Amino acid sequence: MKDDKDKSYQNRLYPDDQARVDEFIKRGVNAVERKPFRPLRLLILLIVVVMGLSIFSQYLAHWAGVY
Repeated sequence: MKDDKDKSYQNRLYPDDQARVDEFIKRGVNAVERKPFRPLRLLILLIVVVMGLSIFSQYLAHWAGVY
């Protein structure tokens, strides 16, 4: 019973579909060299953007006469 279940799991795809999947995996689409992820840079960029938008909104409110 267990062997039947394992074989059905392994043979889910037709051979031509499995060949397409294997070719896609070998293509190296996801094997691109990337720079290392820098979370500190992202955090600093986020802080700068939020502060910039806050300053702009304060200026806009002052210019519109809200304050």
